[in-house]
Amino acid sequence: MPDPNGFLRYERQLPQRRPVPVRIMDWREVYPPAGEDLIRDQATRCMDCGIPFCHDGCPLGNRIPDWNDLVRTGAWEAAAESLHATNNFPEFTGRLCPAPCEAACVLGIGDDPVTIKQVEVEIANHAFDLGYVRPQRATSSSGKSVAVVGSGPAGLAAAQQLARAGHAVTVFERDDRIGGLMRYGIPDFKIEKHVIDARLAQMEAEGVIFQTGVHVGVDVTADDLRERFDAVLLACGALAGRDAPETPGRALRGVHLAMDHLVPANRMVAGLQDGTPVDAAGKHVVIIGGGDTGADCLGVAHRQGAAAVVQLDQYPLPPSARAGAVHPWPTWPVILRNYPAHEEGGDRVFGVAVQEFVDDGSGQVSAVRVADVMVERVDGRRTVTVAEGTERDIRADLVLLAIGFDGTEESPLLEQFGVRRNGRGVLDTDDGWQTSAPGVFVAGDMHRGASLIVWAIAEGRAAAAAVHTYLGSHGDLPAPVEPSSQPLAATR
Repeated sequence: MPDPNGFLRYERQLPQRRPVPVRIMDWREVYPPAGEDLIRDQATRCMDCGIPFCHDGCPLGNRIPDWNDLVRTGAWEAAAESLHATNNFPEFTGRLCPAPCEAACVLGIGDDPVTIKQVEVEIANHAFDLGYVRPQRATSSSGKSVAVVGSGPAGLAAAQQLARAGHAVTVFERDDRIGGLMRYGIPDFKIEKHVIDARLAQMEAEGVIFQTGVHVGVDVTADDLRERFDAVLLACGALAGRDAPETPGRALRGVHLAMDHLVPANRMVAGLQDGTPVDAAGKHVVIIGGGDTGADCLGVAHRQGAAAVVQLDQYPLPPSARAGAVHPWPTWPVILRNYPAHEEGGDRVFGVAVQEFVDDGSGQVSAVRVADVMVERVDGRRTVTVAEGTERDIRADLVLLAIGFDGTEESPLLEQFGVRRNGRGVLDTDDGWQTSAPGVFVAGDMHRGASLIVWAIAEGRAAAAAVHTYLGSHGDLPAPVEPSSQPLAATR
């Protein structure tokens, strides 16, 4: 039974972040490990509600009240077992997920919600530290083989599920290391890469084969995959960066997509290259986009020694707390989200849009010309209205476009399989996660569009169940979640 007075005795509390002057000198994670007493106290705040809306808030359906109570009583191994029953990689989601479960927490109606995400990551940390994460090899082989193309969280989740059911799984990755966007797109101050490597070691021990440096569609063709494997799962993500080609001055030197900044910075931290071609050191940086990717660029710019950083957002300054009439509980609220990078420095400007990138006369950007705007939805479509007479320039030596993604990248593989991107830049499937090409399935951002890591894992698990059925359902597949294979319309 839960402690009925836990939420009355303990206030919401997170572990203290590493001090700003210290952490911007390195690339280590912002949060140090939390003390066990703190986490047990925070887990005690969970009320074990009669109707736990956190389940609905979590795309994976994590058994949140169950493992909260197990942590409260110190039963860490049982908590890890309960958590892993629905989530292959809680060490990833506990660091990177924005926690829609907390927005749906019943305690959040009249109090601060339970620190679900922090409890989750500490369960995962304990599981690795105490040896609870062990290989779970299949008891028999199905005789079937599956190729997984892409090694982000969707592909890895599907690969692990299928391997544990007895299928021979090979994961292909075009980069030189496994992990997808988590490896080179997300900075180490959010997730250090040894966290990924620890999970990959478990998967290798379970029989998953990883092949890196393989551009499927070029080095390996669709015909090769069909000849060698009984099924193919595409999980290549949605890495086609959204650009601003119509904005005057876009071709100037110093204007880059966010990933042109983040990827080489991550490779440099990994010791794979000595420097980066897009370095913020000593520069006035303007980041266009107010989401996660923009915050990642902000944190990287600080650590590279930027002279000043300004982050721009088209949308108006959101409220600091849930506006109940507009975003009632338990829906996901639009509120001001302050990332750790924001307390490290820089300015944020809301309600503006870029009108022009200003040339210094030599082909190098020198400023970003912005104007105040009003963003509205008219007949379901977003409209942006510029306020006349509000134009002004913001100094910029380096501009980073962090304005989202336009779906999965065009690739020879899609043409070889005879599948096309739809109007949203992603791949359609039937209700069983299968594309128009027989035996070819898709999951994650490549199917859903750029979304949350927790959705990627959920889709990977569900698509793995569909592949398992297609292959004859030999062996026991670890229980999947069953999100719809038809993605919801993208919303801000």
